[in-house]
Amino acid sequence: MPKLFIVSLGCPKNLSDAEVMAGELTAAGWQLTPDEEGADAALINTCAFLSSAVEESETEIRRLLALKARGKLSKVMVTGCLVEREKEKLAARFPGLDAVVGIHALAKAAKAIEQGRNYILPAGPLASPLLKTRLTASHSAYLKIADGCDNRCAYCLIPSIRGAFRSKPVEELAGEARKLAESGAVEISLIAQDTTAYGTDLYGRPRLAWLLNTLLQIKSVKWWRLMYVYPERLHKEVIEVMRANKSIVRYLDMPLQHVSDRVLKRMNRASSERSIKTKIAELRRIMPDIAIRTNFIVGFPGETREDFSRLLGFVKKERFENLGVFKYSKEAGTPAAGFPGQVPEDVKEERAAALISAQSAVVDVINSGIKGKVFEVLMDSPISGRTYRDAPEIDGRVEVETPAGRRAPKAGDLVKVKITAAAGYLRRGTAV
Repeated sequence: MPKLFIVSLGCPKNLSDAEVMAGELTAAGWQLTPDEEGADAALINTCAFLSSAVEESETEIRRLLALKARGKLSKVMVTGCLVEREKEKLAARFPGLDAVVGIHALAKAAKAIEQGRNYILPAGPLASPLLKTRLTASHSAYLKIADGCDNRCAYCLIPSIRGAFRSKPVEELAGEARKLAESGAVEISLIAQDTTAYGTDLYGRPRLAWLLNTLLQIKSVKWWRLMYVYPERLHKEVIEVMRANKSIVRYLDMPLQHVSDRVLKRMNRASSERSIKTKIAELRRIMPDIAIRTNFIVGFPGETREDFSRLLGFVKKERFENLGVFKYSKEAGTPAAGFPGQVPEDVKEERAAALISAQSAVVDVINSGIKGKVFEVLMDSPISGRTYRDAPEIDGRVEVETPAGRRAPKAGDLVKVKITAAAGYLRRGTAV
């Protein structure tokens, strides 16, 4: 049986695509291996959202092609967003590739690598995959509920790469989620480019609350987690479903990008400073224990010192549990690439450092407040796990000490842990 090594770069949405291709390949007789040593072929699922991601993807392609040239691999296939960004030009630039597969042709992965063909297809209706092989830990899984994006943020290439927003039908997602649960998942994170827009294309309006209520019938899943929510579409019915059901963890990944109205308008975001602050206040009033993760872009074209000062003050005041900081990246093909007022790189660096420093101080305050408290921790291994406040792979973790004489927990167990120490996003505690 030939062995295949998979490298998936970028976000969980990309990893979800890799799982679909892995399912097709294993059904066709390929054996997946976590180690490239001894593999017969390699699949690299690329990211191309930013120039830095393109560079990372191309570096990995060159590395794998070098292994092929030395006889270490017989075939190399490239898939993912870089294929959609460059189309046929990618295969022309890397003539050693055996196959190229776009994100709308995931089911063609096995045929592509076996026949040495390229498949770059137009976007069509989205459906749950017939085949899927999990690439995450067995206890934690991603459920991609939609793909593509109809938001036209001025800095973003996603609509041109992944196409228009397309949802999977509720009944298909329920079946897909049941399969994840049957494979051992006790935590399922819902992902899309915009989860709060779920259903608008199929049902005429957002139907995330309906989807959540349907998924909640799967009782073996202990934690449902919402990622990539947009504040302006986080409606009361979704918030009420969260409030009424503890198995939907009190956590939201809500990328805000900025808070200055001037910058938000230039970004073509639907939010305003007032609407953002109102939504956060509403969430914290209804669910006082909610943890909010967000991202901000610094150095967007035209961002003034005053704009950044508003953002800095906002971060200090709102005290987000987790926060990502990105320097604006000028991407060809986006409206913002042609905007006047491009911010110098050294100013971007300075502002990013200031925002990271402010968030570090926020985390110190949060940590002082959780010491001595008991949290339920989902174990990712016998010695560490996460509270509901931390999403897999991207947020913090808790190192757990199990008292002598007690059975050591295993991955997937939910354990009550008293937090005894905390530094940054690493916490320590003792099982109680």
